[in-house]
Amino acid sequence: MIEATDLGFRHHARSPWVFQHHSLSLLKGEVGAIIGPNGRGKTTLLKAILGLIKPQQGRVSFAGLPAYVPQGTDTSFPYRVRDLVVMGRARTLGLFASPGRADYQLADEAMARVGIEALASRRLTELSGGQRQLVLIARALASQCDILVLDEPTSALDYHNQNRVLAVLEQARNDGVTVLFTTHSPQHALAIADRVLLMFGPNEYQFGACDDVLTDQQMARLYNIDIRTLPFEHNGQSHRAVVPVFGGMA
Repeated sequence: MIEATDLGFRHHARSPWVFQHHSLSLLKGEVGAIIGPNGRGKTTLLKAILGLIKPQQGRVSFAGLPAYVPQGTDTSFPYRVRDLVVMGRARTLGLFASPGRADYQLADEAMARVGIEALASRRLTELSGGQRQLVLIARALASQCDILVLDEPTSALDYHNQNRVLAVLEQARNDGVTVLFTTHSPQHALAIADRVLLMFGPNEYQFGACDDVLTDQQMARLYNIDIRTLPFEHNGQSHRAVVPVFGGMA
């Protein structure tokens, strides 16, 4: 469970607010998405929720252990993929303990869930940005977290791997994990999210059920471009596709 109430953050006392009076709540096993234009403060909001930065306003509470997947990794050390994934087990080990067979088994299972088991012996410095992102997701899963927080987890991935990550997040939800992620793709929120927060401005946001919040009018106002959602059927189920109407500068 995540409960964030009346959060506000700015970089120093005289700077403008990045966001103010933002609230969201997710129950155990719910998926939440945060959507907003570039520079609106999505990553900052995630970090404030996690306590990685201190908000000047509001409060946050968790029920369970969180794991965080940032946008990529800046490490230049040539860790092998399996060794980096097993680092997700670190908080379950003693101060001077080393991972055991069970820890490596959990790491292997996490790699298999995101489809990177073939990369296990590769070095991180040899991987593409998208492959590194999958490694970080596997590391978070290996931690057996109760809350999974991800910053644009599909941003560097092709369609196949985007679909794989969404399937992993949906399975985590089915396993009772609470998931919160930022995205520039409303389609991803429509696919798996229960609740969505739209960041319109420092003092304006909307949070609620996905179908209620992700309307054509709301998304058009968020991105300042005409956006339509079109209904279609696939395998006997109803879906919606998000279609931006490109052409001309807004």
